[in-house]
Amino acid sequence: MGVYLNPGDDKFLMAIQSEIYVDKSEILSRLNCYFRTESRFICVSRPRRFGKSMTANMVVAYYDRTVNAAETFKGLKIVNDTSFEKHCNAYDVIQVNMQDFLSRTNSMDEFLRSLKKRLLFDLLKEYSDIDCYDPNDLIETMSDIYANTNRPFVIIIDEWDAVFREYKGRKDWQEKYLDFLRAWLKDKNYVGLAYMTGILPIKKYGTHSALNMFNEFSMENPGKLAEFVGFTKDEVEALCKKYNVNYEECKAWYDGYSFAAYGVKEVYNPRSVVCAMENGVFDNYWNKTETFEALKIYIDLNFDGLKEAIIALMSGEHYRVNTKNFTNDMSTFNDKDDVLTLLIHLGYLGYDFNTSSVFIPNQEVLTEYANSVRSADWQTVAEAVKTSEELLESALSMNSEKVAEYIDSAHLETSYLTYNDENALAYTISLAFYTARRKYLIVREFPTGKGFADIVYLPRPTHLNLPAMIVELKWDKSAKTAIRQIKEKQYIHALKDYTGKVLLVGINYDKTSRKHSCEIEEFEINSK
Repeated sequence: MGVYLNPGDDKFLMAIQSEIYVDKSEILSRLNCYFRTESRFICVSRPRRFGKSMTANMVVAYYDRTVNAAETFKGLKIVNDTSFEKHCNAYDVIQVNMQDFLSRTNSMDEFLRSLKKRLLFDLLKEYSDIDCYDPNDLIETMSDIYANTNRPFVIIIDEWDAVFREYKGRKDWQEKYLDFLRAWLKDKNYVGLAYMTGILPIKKYGTHSALNMFNEFSMENPGKLAEFVGFTKDEVEALCKKYNVNYEECKAWYDGYSFAAYGVKEVYNPRSVVCAMENGVFDNYWNKTETFEALKIYIDLNFDGLKEAIIALMSGEHYRVNTKNFTNDMSTFNDKDDVLTLLIHLGYLGYDFNTSSVFIPNQEVLTEYANSVRSADWQTVAEAVKTSEELLESALSMNSEKVAEYIDSAHLETSYLTYNDENALAYTISLAFYTARRKYLIVREFPTGKGFADIVYLPRPTHLNLPAMIVELKWDKSAKTAIRQIKEKQYIHALKDYTGKVLLVGINYDKTSRKHSCEIEEFEINSK
């Protein structure tokens, strides 16, 4: 066992011996399909704390020839796969974390020199009996070892994109780093499998196709690895049952990433789910690993349409985005779509592959946006968020005049939007009722059988003492007309599984006075 060559299974054992371990070992079956094929170069990009390093450690434990994988993986799903025995503990594994090397050096030349020297030390120590042509050349040495052993290497690179995150403006360093990876890996028959992880997909440099041999699995398009991105619905339901935690509340806080194109419709933030199970409290766990300033930097960029997009997203909307021109770094932005695409990869936005649209995935991430807009450039929007609690309290106490006042204010705060139809009005209402998301499941265009209610607020399981709300919006008509439509079209009857109080809320915007009006009535749904 070496430090970087065949490092063993210690790190993976710590994971599976933890109080909470979710078995994702079947990803090894997918990797085995790529082994020693043209598709053997894999780049997996995920947000921070989404289990990238844990998976990398598992890959090490499986392929490392110095490990007893039959014992290490005993009881895990992968042992039942037909490919398990074929590849387990059969290869030399090199594992490097690029962040570790980068943090100990001061230049790209020093970084690469240190990396090569350290890998050569382990290789030459293990294979001292092999006469290498140039023991100072990493590529030549690995070629000579492979020629003598006929045993391919598994190369695992964690934090592969550290250079692009730490040195955003050093294009010269970045290109030199990419050129090293290309020379080390591309077209080398000693590579049985190369598995890279990071937050960013592989950097694009126009015609500079340094790493074009890699297959990429990202938050934008996770491909056949979609079920291994985070926790799935079944996995989270099992944890909630084991720890006696309310599943619906867990879903509201940490679900939202969806890869429906690959049959994985619910993807949960694994870090946050584990913390919620261990602590028994729903909170912003993932966000605590990095301050909201990280998000604020990007949503404050001055691109046409960016603020309008963020407001729509905070209002619960999906927003179409072109992800194809993003260059996969953290400094090159040409328009708002590039910024929104980066936020997909950072985990601050979910992405719907089928509709090419982005959305804020859950309550935890939405809170991060609320924290980020509390700055000078976003002061007006921040005010709408700040007064959201008062607005909700006014609605629940049926103070229609106060509700209209707060919505008038929210309209001014969201003046970035073109305010000319009921859809724009819905954005304003949704943002104004920001606080309600913590207590309600919010459904836009709720199907009723006789049309669609504009917005329906259903109490979450932990807030069943609150009334449901049916909100109908009108443009240049009257709030009473909105209430009448709720009744005439019997929207209330669409709440089949709900019993208790329901507030009927009608809101109208008058184009002439530029004021909102509100009517609120109470209705009771009795249990059958």
